[in-house]
Order: sequence, then C-alpha cells, then structure tokens
Amino acid sequence: MQPTFNVLDIAVTDLGAAIDFYRLLGLEFVRDQYMPDDHADCGLPSGLHLMLDTDDLRTKTTAGWTPPTTGRTFLAFQFDTSADVDTKYAELTSAGVAGLQEPFDAPWGMRYATVADPAGNGIDLYAHLQAG
Repeated sequence: MQPTFNVLDIAVTDLGAAIDFYRLLGLEFVRDQYMPDDHADCGLPSGLHLMLDTDDLRTKTTAGWTPPTTGRTFLAFQFDTSADVDTKYAELTSAGVAGLQEPFDAPWGMRYATVADPAGNGIDLYAHLQAG
C-alpha cells in the first residue's frame, strides 16, 4: 500500500496571529467548527492542505510532544519575478514580520529571501532569476 502525502501541519503558538500572517501571503484559513481556537485548514491549488494546530492542541493529542524553542520548518513560496520577492519581503517586514534574510541573488539561480512566521518557522520567498 502506497501512502499519499496530502497535508502539512504546522504547530503554532498563536492561531490568530498565524492566520493573519499567512493571509499576507495570500492564503485563507478556515477555523475548525469544533476547535476554532486550536485548528484551522487551508486547501491549496495543488491539492495539498496546510493545517495550523496550536501548541496546546498538539500537546493534548500527541503524547510526549513539547513545542520547539525555535522554528524547524521552512515553507517556500514561489513568485513570478525577483521584483515580486523584493516587494513581498518589504510588505511583510513593514507589517512587523521578522526578516531573517534580506532578498539576494542566490548562486543556485533564484532571488531568495526569508522571513519568520509568528511561531518562528522560516518562510522562504523566491523567484527564478531571469536568464541574460
């Protein structure tokens, strides 16, 4: 039997702050009707689902789990152009989001930048560099 990977679940410290942050990236989460303070879900165009669970919920449902002291997850969001990466980085950091790496032209052929979501997880912003 072959399993299907279709959900990425991120543990967050503050569900409302996480929803607000990801909205800045264009994602819309729906809070769970049974656990509106602890769980939210967002369907992505690829068919993948991104879920947010509070540390409190994870602690209650996963024996022995404790929240990490820093983020260990990095999500990458692709943009059409280098200018889009620069614009989104400036928009996010102007809104108070912590910038971890200012935009730069990476040696692997991408314009790259990184910010932190409210729980400290890395959020990479990138675009393929134009040839020429």
